[in-house]
Amino acid sequence: MTSFLISALLLLILVLVLLLRPFFFPAKESATSRRQMNAAIYREELDKLEADRLVGAVDANSYEQAHAEMRQRLFQDTDEADDLAVLGSPKKTIIGVCLFVVLLSAGSYFYLGDAPRIAEKSAEKPMTQESVEKMVAEFAAKMEKEPDNLKGWAMLARSYRILGRNAEAEKAYARAGAFVDADPQLLADYADVLAANANGNFAGRPQQLINKALALDPNNLLALWLSGTAAFNAQNYKVAVQSWEKLAKQLPAETDEARAIATSIAEARSKGGLAPASAPAISNQGVSGQVGIAAELSNKIKAGDVLMVIARKPGERMPVAVLKTAVTTFPMSFVLNDALAMSPNALISQLPEVLIEVRISKTGMAMPESGDLISTPQTIKVGTTNARLMINQVRP
Repeated sequence: MTSFLISALLLLILVLVLLLRPFFFPAKESATSRRQMNAAIYREELDKLEADRLVGAVDANSYEQAHAEMRQRLFQDTDEADDLAVLGSPKKTIIGVCLFVVLLSAGSYFYLGDAPRIAEKSAEKPMTQESVEKMVAEFAAKMEKEPDNLKGWAMLARSYRILGRNAEAEKAYARAGAFVDADPQLLADYADVLAANANGNFAGRPQQLINKALALDPNNLLALWLSGTAAFNAQNYKVAVQSWEKLAKQLPAETDEARAIATSIAEARSKGGLAPASAPAISNQGVSGQVGIAAELSNKIKAGDVLMVIARKPGERMPVAVLKTAVTTFPMSFVLNDALAMSPNALISQLPEVLIEVRISKTGMAMPESGDLISTPQTIKVGTTNARLMINQVRP
């Protein structure tokens, strides 16, 4: 709010300076007044009358009569107050303009603007546990007056679950009725609450809800985790491994969640006497060929530079295979196969084609950097043995 007011004040000052500039910086030459203009016009008329008299165009009597009338009109016209003085006091004008602009700006802002809301927002306190509990309590009171609002009861149930109030959450899920039955995530949430209230026992209603959630969405993460946990607790380790492995395939590699699932799978295999997961067979099916470099870029190669040949599934950013090697003499041969896979679940031999690009890095970092020498990405069929890649660009 303070920064806004400062900006508004500076803008107001700028407007006032532009409006009042003529008062602070008056013109060096005053404008011609109406009195001066009248005097000049009558002087010109008198000179013309005098010229007519000298050439005999008017006689002496006519001259004296016309001359007298002009002098009388000149006296009357130049006797009026000069219109340059009508502005009055510059000081009063400045004060009046300032007050008018300030009052108009403030009035318009408070009438049309949002000052009260900004002030209220500034006065708001950070959200605390007590304020959240109060909001949930108010929502619960509202729902008691709307017993048929099934969506509202489901929202209240999730709120209780987040707060760890599983007993209230179970009751709210029950009152949500049919609204829960059509949503696999809500079904899994409900099953989790029931199992927690039963000290981890999934028998009966929790297992039914898990099965229903997986029937609606076989890849629901929470439902898969609960299914594996229920099977593990029942010492059905084979089913536990199957559920958790399906879950693991959906998690990003090298994350805490992926490592935790891998540990749980290994424990289930160990307790169930199951054989360790077999490593996928390494296939020689891949892409091979040579990498060349444009002549104008060859002088940019330095000792220690790293050549990277990167293969991706078209349309995805995650590489399926990467070859990293020191730069030697061009053309350089390369081979990309399953031995260079980034993940055992994503192998180059399993793809019909890949998008391949080459990059020469000064640091060998995985992230591209400015100054790297790069090739134009090419889509190449897997199984190709004579691919030709050309380094012909400098990364900006």
